[in-house]
Amino acid sequence: MVYAIEYLTQALKAARLHAKLSQRALSQKVKVPQAQISKIENAAVDLKVSTLINLARSLDLEVVLIPRSDLPAVSAVMKHARQKHDDIPPQRAAYTLDDGDENG
Repeated sequence: MVYAIEYLTQALKAARLHAKLSQRALSQKVKVPQAQISKIENAAVDLKVSTLINLARSLDLEVVLIPRSDLPAVSAVMKHARQKHDDIPPQRAAYTLDDGDENG
């Protein structure tokens, strides 16, 4: 599941860059050491949910869990929003089931 963490950390980094914040400025904003921000962005640490939420909110993002059955509708809304704002990076689910996964 490392790829899911990498996707989340890449999204955080993209949001930080979009906000024109340095790692140092973000670290001061969320009161997390700059070195920790670097490790998070490079997926070198296991990101705590509380840290993820704090970083996301400071970057004007929200962490939301939605039912898989609603994912097509949410994806359509996000696609429509991206068409209005060219600077929004593409989004995808952080985790998807493989065809053979029986747990979903």
